[in-house]
Amino acid sequence: MPQISRNTHHASRIPYHVSRREHTATIYSQDCLAGMRAHLAPRSVDVVVTSPPYNLGIKYKKYDDTLPRDAYIAWLGEWAQIVRAALRDDGSLFLNLGSKPTDPAVPFQVVAEMQKHFVLQNVIHWIKSIAIEKADVGDYPGITRDVAIGHYKPINSARYINDCHEYIFHLTKRGDVKLDRLAIGVEYQDKTNIARWNTRGDKRCRGNAWFVPYKTIRDRAAQRPHPATFPVKIPELCIRLHGVKRTRLVVDPFLGIGHSALACVELGVDFVGFEIDAEYFAQARRAIQRAARHNSGEKEKPA
Repeated sequence: MPQISRNTHHASRIPYHVSRREHTATIYSQDCLAGMRAHLAPRSVDVVVTSPPYNLGIKYKKYDDTLPRDAYIAWLGEWAQIVRAALRDDGSLFLNLGSKPTDPAVPFQVVAEMQKHFVLQNVIHWIKSIAIEKADVGDYPGITRDVAIGHYKPINSARYINDCHEYIFHLTKRGDVKLDRLAIGVEYQDKTNIARWNTRGDKRCRGNAWFVPYKTIRDRAAQRPHPATFPVKIPELCIRLHGVKRTRLVVDPFLGIGHSALACVELGVDFVGFEIDAEYFAQARRAIQRAARHNSGEKEKPA
């Protein structure tokens, strides 16, 4: 199995304040299967937002990402059952999965296993890089020339094209969870649509294509030490789409360096996370503590 269960574990409870209300991020240095069973009550979680190992041979510090595919899928099935038990009946699971050009089937194999336990309610495409040619859009506001923005891993191949996106599968228990679509809405380009569609102000549904690029970095070891983390905006969008006002607890079973927790600190919701790698756990804890101090108006202590 991808994670090794431990009888002992470390835990950190980090309080933070948003709009004068106290919230808590609790993170465990523990296998997520054992951790969720031990620390999450049935039907206590509103949102699970996570990105499990993709089983594509990614070089993590300690985790082996090269399991036999059938063992990996079976393990995710066990994981899905535990998540379902912890999730509220009107809760949402946002599952981020990617692939690589030589093995594009992984997301589809995983979601097929997930559908044994959940209903696939939405499929979101996380666009990390995109090229837009002026000739294709014509006379469109704001587009005056060819545009190519975002980051991707370039490949040199005569068979495959560069992979510029990942999936976010929105899974629920019955497929009937109501969402706050306009909480992540975007402005209309054609303002006549406001009256035509009788919308609440100048906002429309963002749709299922989210352009969220990685920030440009100069030092990967310092700025992006985890090989497969998502930007903080991804969990932020997921939580806001589910509805911040009705979200009391968010869980990330694969915490990594803590980006899902940082989204919760920003939005003001409680958080629980699990991470087996001690170094990633320590980095996540430091990042959450910095964000908590920032939200409380405390100054960063000198090193």
